[in-house]
Amino acid sequence: MVRKTKQDAQATRARILDTAECVFQRKGVSATSLQEIAQAAGLTRGAIYWHFQNKADLFDAMLQRVVLPLECSLEHRDADEDTDPLVALRCGIGDVLAQLVRDVQVQRVLEIAMHKVEYIGDMHAVRERRIASRDAHMLDVERMLALAARRGQIGAQPSPRVAATGLHALIDGLLYNWMLDPKAFDLQVTGLQVLDTYVRGLTAGATAPSAPVRMASNAIAQ
Repeated sequence: MVRKTKQDAQATRARILDTAECVFQRKGVSATSLQEIAQAAGLTRGAIYWHFQNKADLFDAMLQRVVLPLECSLEHRDADEDTDPLVALRCGIGDVLAQLVRDVQVQRVLEIAMHKVEYIGDMHAVRERRIASRDAHMLDVERMLALAARRGQIGAQPSPRVAATGLHALIDGLLYNWMLDPKAFDLQVTGLQVLDTYVRGLTAGATAPSAPVRMASNAIAQ
């Protein structure tokens, strides 16, 4: 009997995950069995269990292969104190929207994570990890807004935490509806317009003009 190499094992694991993405997207997570995934991948169910403990473990591994929108870190964008935090925030969210529009795999996994799964039972641990990733992203946004508030670019109210929560809900809602019907609106154009409108509301109580913008040349312009 020929022993499988590490490369063979990695290829099989990737095959299982690729297949799971397609089957989950088509049928939904709850309605999909590991046997169905194995058959679609041309493997035995034992091969699935060799790599994953259960369906929740497989689903979590599928999520870990991509960086989902609003669960990625923006920390690198506010490392430079000379950077305008509002422009950095716009650039970061613009990057998120652009990535989703151009990356079919991210679209597929986000659709599953948003519309094709119930986070109950075995999926509870996966839900907690998604919440932790979301909270880390929102903390990055809160830090940027706090810096903008200290510079007088936005008003003291609402607090940076409340403003970050509202902004997350706004963009998350756009993503949710775009994933339902990507033809309904241009995600990048509409997303940045909505973001700009929201930020203008925050700047209504500003005590100082925005600092000179020092962004990289790839800053997204409307």
